[in-house]
Amino acid sequence: MPLVYAGVCSHAPGIRGRADQADPVARAGLYAAFDAMGDAIRQSGAEVLIVVAAEHFANFFMNNMPSFAIGMADFYDGPIEDATWLGIDNFRAPGHKDLSLRVITEVMQTVDVAYAEEWKFDHGIAVPLSFLTPDYDLPVIPVNINCQGPPLTPLPRAWALGEALRRAADAVPEKVALVGTGGISHWPATPDSGKINEAWDRDFLDRWCRNDKAQLLAYDDTTVYADAGQGGFEIRTFISVSAAAGGAAGTVHFYTPIPIFAVGCTTASYQLR
Repeated sequence: MPLVYAGVCSHAPGIRGRADQADPVARAGLYAAFDAMGDAIRQSGAEVLIVVAAEHFANFFMNNMPSFAIGMADFYDGPIEDATWLGIDNFRAPGHKDLSLRVITEVMQTVDVAYAEEWKFDHGIAVPLSFLTPDYDLPVIPVNINCQGPPLTPLPRAWALGEALRRAADAVPEKVALVGTGGISHWPATPDSGKINEAWDRDFLDRWCRNDKAQLLAYDDTTVYADAGQGGFEIRTFISVSAAAGGAAGTVHFYTPIPIFAVGCTTASYQLR
């Protein structure tokens, strides 16, 4: 069954945990954009949601840091962080172990991936799910790209993962939605937390919407670090969705820098062919 939805969104912990401190107009706009994204996923008829995220040393650490990992569990608990701090109640999201196995098997034909039968969701997945599937009634397959511990996953490999996920989605009978979640520019857990490079973000989103492979893969980590912070390394999740979209054009539905959330808050999607 062809991929039925492909989009991206932000996932900063403050989006839920510091909601009361945000500008109410900006917060309402972001929340409405998340709700609209969830509606679009449901309207697509998706039977499973693949979430490509950047894990934050909650499950994978420097003693075992795979470039890519895909979940293969019956369910996933979250959040791994303190629920009160994150502003998200403890939840259990359904997995789809059989479909995960089929997706992993197909992806492995061209991209080496680890798999995990145990995975506790941190804010990178918990924040988007709290909006997109608030009843936690849509099966989830989590995908992690190493955006944290150098050597980081090379951008062309993130692109190759996206192509493999698209091939896997198109090969199964279930209707699959794909969401990538990450920054764009942000400096989390540093003295610069709250800094946002809006010009850099908008240039990246322009490349993303045009699905310009050459321009998306032209970034190097040294300049990304300087211009977009260590959080900017999470563009890998957005790039994998670009590859999966197969040249489709994209639309930014919402972008606003919200410093108390420490990120340029974004939702965007591709018009799949």
